Amino acid sequence: MEKIDKRASILEAAEKLFSELGYEGASTRQIAKEAGANMAMISYYFGSKEGVFMELLTLRIQAFKKDLDQINQDNLSGMEKLLKVTEGYARRILCNHALHKMMNRELSLPQRPEMFITIKNAMAENMLMIERIINDGIADGSFKTVDVRMLIATIMGTISNVAISPAKITYGTTLDINKKADRKVITDRLIAHLKDLITTYLTPQQ
Repeated sequence: MEKIDKRASILEAAEKLFSELGYEGASTRQIAKEAGANMAMISYYFGSKEGVFMELLTLRIQAFKKDLDQINQDNLSGMEKLLKVTEGYARRILCNHALHKMMNRELSLPQRPEMFITIKNAMAENMLMIERIINDGIADGSFKTVDVRMLIATIMGTISNVAISPAKITYGTTLDINKKADRKVITDRLIAHLKDLITTYLTPQQ
């Protein structure tokens, strides 16, 4: 149990420091100190800082997959499933927007192509599950025929864009995504917009 707790503490400390300092800015020494661990423990559990970073990404992807699996098991219509997936993903991303922003930046860097490919392949399975929900809706006539992958890119891209560049929608207001109350307002606004967009776009015209 102590080993499990220490491993979790390292991941929690790493997530906090990566969010605040970025991948390059956070050292394994800082992570160990924040977690109340030592360098040997990081090496034992994760191998390196990159191993810690990859574990964090993997856990986020697995958590989203777990949500998708649960939604797919529920007795819901295609539209209900898609809206629930969209809301869940938006809340996950915006609740830790700083880490999402850092991850996107780090994964786009040319010196880490192997990391990007690994994460891209892991995410592909989740995207295929969403694609299946939409394709099933098209097949049974509850959704109109659309470019499914472009729709997914629109949904995911909008969520990511708000998390990374919130000023695009908060400009001219006092809203600050770093404040919990304001972040809830922004998140709710984002979800309402996406639900309206999805419903309007996918509902067949009578």
